[in-house]
Amino acid sequence: MRKTAILLVLILASCVRENQPPTRQDNACSILDQRPGWLRDMRKAEAVWGAPISVQMAIIWKESSFRARAKTTRTFFLGSIPTGRISTAYGFSQALDGTWGDFQAATGRRNARRNDYGDSTDFIGWYMSESERRNGIALTDAYNQYLAYHQGQGGYRSGRYRDQDWLLNVARQVQNRANLYESQLPGCS
Repeated sequence: MRKTAILLVLILASCVRENQPPTRQDNACSILDQRPGWLRDMRKAEAVWGAPISVQMAIIWKESSFRARAKTTRTFFLGSIPTGRISTAYGFSQALDGTWGDFQAATGRRNARRNDYGDSTDFIGWYMSESERRNGIALTDAYNQYLAYHQGQGGYRSGRYRDQDWLLNVARQVQNRANLYESQLPGCS
Protein backbone atom coordinates (compact mmCIF):
# COMPACT_ATOMS: atom_id res chain seq x y z
CA MET A 1 0.00 0.00 0.00
CA ARG A 2 2.78 2.43 0.93
CA LYS A 3 4.70 1.65 -2.27
CA THR A 4 1.56 2.34 -4.30
CA ALA A 5 1.09 5.72 -2.59
CA ILE A 6 4.72 6.69 -3.21
CA LEU A 7 4.44 5.65 -6.85
CA LEU A 8 1.25 7.68 -7.25
CA VAL A 9 2.92 10.78 -5.74
CA LEU A 10 5.89 10.41 -8.11
CA ILE A 11 3.62 10.05 -11.13
CA LEU A 12 1.59 13.11 -10.14
CA ALA A 13 4.76 15.13 -9.50
CA SER A 14 6.11 14.26 -12.95
CA CYS A 15 2.81 15.34 -14.54
CA VAL A 16 2.96 18.70 -12.80
CA ARG A 17 6.54 19.22 -14.00
CA GLU A 18 5.64 18.27 -17.57
CA ASN A 19 2.83 20.85 -17.59
CA GLN A 20 5.21 23.64 -16.52
CA PRO A 21 6.87 25.67 -19.26
CA PRO A 22 10.67 25.52 -19.52
CA THR A 23 12.34 27.94 -17.13
CA ARG A 24 15.08 29.45 -19.37
CA GLN A 25 13.21 30.30 -22.54
CA ASP A 26 16.08 32.36 -23.91
CA ASN A 27 18.26 29.26 -24.16
CA ALA A 28 17.39 26.56 -26.71
CA CYS A 29 19.69 24.02 -25.06
CA SER A 30 18.10 24.56 -21.66
CA ILE A 31 14.64 24.11 -23.17
CA LEU A 32 15.67 20.86 -24.88
CA ASP A 33 17.42 19.61 -21.72
CA GLN A 34 14.14 20.08 -19.84
CA ARG A 35 12.01 18.62 -22.65
CA PRO A 36 14.17 16.20 -24.68
CA GLY A 37 11.19 14.76 -26.57
CA TRP A 38 10.46 18.14 -28.11
CA LEU A 39 13.56 17.96 -30.31
CA ARG A 40 12.27 14.75 -31.91
CA ASP A 41 8.92 16.45 -32.57
CA MET A 42 10.55 19.50 -34.16
CA ARG A 43 12.90 17.40 -36.26
CA LYS A 44 9.92 15.49 -37.59
CA ALA A 45 8.11 18.73 -38.52
CA GLU A 46 11.29 20.01 -40.15
CA ALA A 47 11.66 16.79 -42.17
CA VAL A 48 8.01 16.79 -43.32
CA TRP A 49 7.45 20.51 -43.93
CA GLY A 50 10.93 22.04 -44.13
CA ALA A 51 10.22 24.36 -41.17
CA PRO A 52 13.48 25.19 -39.36
CA ILE A 53 13.52 24.17 -35.71
CA SER A 54 14.62 27.64 -34.64
CA VAL A 55 11.58 29.24 -36.31
CA GLN A 56 9.19 26.66 -34.85
CA MET A 57 10.58 27.38 -31.39
CA ALA A 58 10.42 31.16 -31.82
CA ILE A 59 6.76 31.02 -32.88
CA ILE A 60 5.82 28.80 -29.95
CA TRP A 61 7.80 31.05 -27.59
CA LYS A 62 5.90 34.14 -28.74
CA GLU A 63 2.49 32.51 -29.04
CA SER A 64 2.32 30.54 -25.79
CA SER A 65 5.61 30.83 -23.90
CA PHE A 66 5.79 27.04 -24.28
CA ARG A 67 2.56 26.54 -22.28
CA ALA A 68 0.49 23.55 -23.38
CA ARG A 69 -2.88 24.95 -22.38
CA ALA A 70 -2.36 28.64 -23.16
CA LYS A 71 -5.53 30.59 -23.93
CA THR A 72 -6.25 34.18 -24.85
CA THR A 73 -7.44 36.58 -22.17
CA ARG A 74 -11.05 36.66 -21.11
CA THR A 75 -13.45 39.43 -22.07
CA PHE A 76 -15.82 40.98 -19.55
CA PHE A 77 -19.16 42.76 -19.68
CA LEU A 78 -19.44 45.74 -17.32
CA GLY A 79 -15.95 44.98 -16.11
CA SER A 80 -16.81 41.90 -14.06
CA ILE A 81 -19.09 39.49 -15.94
CA PRO A 82 -17.04 37.05 -18.05
CA THR A 83 -18.32 36.86 -21.62
CA GLY A 84 -15.75 34.63 -23.27
CA ARG A 85 -12.29 34.95 -24.74
CA ILE A 86 -10.75 37.25 -27.34
CA SER A 87 -10.42 34.32 -29.75
CA THR A 88 -10.44 30.53 -29.91
CA ALA A 89 -6.61 30.39 -29.91
CA TYR A 90 -5.39 27.55 -27.71
CA GLY A 91 -2.35 25.46 -26.88
CA PHE A 92 1.33 25.65 -27.73
CA SER A 93 0.64 27.00 -31.22
CA GLN A 94 -2.30 29.25 -30.29
CA ALA A 95 -4.07 27.91 -33.36
CA LEU A 96 -7.64 29.07 -33.89
CA ASP A 97 -10.42 26.47 -34.04
CA GLY A 98 -11.04 26.96 -37.76
CA THR A 99 -7.37 26.93 -38.77
CA TRP A 100 -6.76 23.85 -36.63
CA GLY A 101 -9.69 22.19 -38.39
CA ASP A 102 -8.17 23.09 -41.76
CA PHE A 103 -4.89 21.49 -40.65
CA GLN A 104 -6.66 18.33 -39.47
CA ALA A 105 -8.57 18.03 -42.74
CA ALA A 106 -5.50 18.73 -44.91
CA THR A 107 -3.28 16.25 -43.08
CA GLY A 108 -5.85 13.62 -42.08
CA ARG A 109 -4.79 14.07 -38.43
CA ARG A 110 -8.27 14.21 -36.90
CA ASN A 111 -6.95 13.24 -33.45
CA ALA A 112 -4.26 15.96 -33.33
CA ARG A 113 -4.45 18.11 -30.20
CA ARG A 114 -3.30 21.69 -29.74
CA ASN A 115 -1.93 20.98 -26.25
CA ASP A 116 0.38 18.27 -27.62
CA TYR A 117 3.81 19.63 -28.54
CA GLY A 118 4.35 17.27 -31.48
CA ASP A 119 0.93 18.05 -32.95
CA SER A 120 1.60 21.77 -32.49
CA THR A 121 4.97 21.65 -34.23
CA ASP A 122 3.38 19.68 -37.06
CA PHE A 123 0.71 22.38 -37.32
CA ILE A 124 3.32 25.15 -37.38
CA GLY A 125 5.30 23.32 -40.05
CA TRP A 126 2.15 22.85 -42.13
CA TYR A 127 1.17 26.49 -41.73
CA MET A 128 4.66 27.70 -42.64
CA SER A 129 4.64 25.53 -45.77
CA GLU A 130 1.25 27.03 -46.67
CA SER A 131 2.74 30.52 -46.20
CA GLU A 132 5.58 29.58 -48.52
CA ARG A 133 3.21 28.12 -51.11
CA ARG A 134 0.54 30.84 -50.98
CA ASN A 135 2.60 33.93 -50.26
CA GLY A 136 6.15 33.01 -51.29
CA ILE A 137 7.57 33.42 -47.78
CA ALA A 138 10.85 31.56 -47.30
CA LEU A 139 10.69 29.00 -44.50
CA THR A 140 13.76 30.62 -42.94
CA ASP A 141 12.14 34.09 -42.88
CA ALA A 142 10.84 34.09 -39.31
CA TYR A 143 9.74 37.75 -39.54
CA ASN A 144 7.34 37.32 -42.46
CA GLN A 145 6.37 33.78 -41.47
CA TYR A 146 5.20 35.19 -38.13
CA LEU A 147 3.27 38.02 -39.80
CA ALA A 148 1.43 35.45 -41.97
CA TYR A 149 0.94 33.21 -38.92
CA HIS A 150 -0.62 36.06 -36.94
CA GLN A 151 -2.64 37.71 -39.71
CA GLY A 152 -3.64 34.63 -41.69
CA GLN A 153 -2.75 33.98 -45.30
CA GLY A 154 -5.24 36.48 -46.73
CA GLY A 155 -4.41 39.11 -44.12
CA TYR A 156 -0.74 38.81 -44.95
CA ARG A 157 -1.41 38.98 -48.68
CA SER A 158 -3.50 42.15 -48.24
CA GLY A 159 -0.73 43.80 -46.20
CA ARG A 160 -3.02 44.69 -43.28
CA TYR A 161 -0.09 44.34 -40.91
CA ARG A 162 1.92 47.22 -42.45
CA ASP A 163 0.28 49.93 -40.33
CA GLN A 164 0.37 47.90 -37.11
CA ASP A 165 3.65 48.98 -35.52
CA TRP A 166 3.08 46.78 -32.46
CA LEU A 167 2.76 43.69 -34.69
CA LEU A 168 5.85 44.59 -36.73
CA ASN A 169 7.72 44.87 -33.42
CA VAL A 170 6.47 41.44 -32.34
CA ALA A 171 7.57 39.97 -35.69
CA ARG A 172 11.05 41.46 -35.09
CA GLN A 173 11.07 39.80 -31.65
CA VAL A 174 10.25 36.47 -33.28
CA GLN A 175 13.00 36.93 -35.88
CA ASN A 176 15.52 37.84 -33.15
CA ARG A 177 14.49 34.84 -31.05
CA ALA A 178 14.75 32.53 -34.07
CA ASN A 179 18.25 33.90 -34.74
CA LEU A 180 19.19 33.33 -31.10
CA TYR A 181 17.88 29.74 -31.11
CA GLU A 182 19.58 29.08 -34.46
CA SER A 183 22.93 30.16 -33.01
CA GLN A 184 22.44 28.01 -29.89
CA LEU A 185 21.09 24.79 -31.39
CA PRO A 186 24.41 23.48 -32.81
CA GLY A 187 25.87 23.54 -29.29
CA CYS A 188 23.07 21.54 -27.69
CA SER A 189 23.85 17.98 -26.64
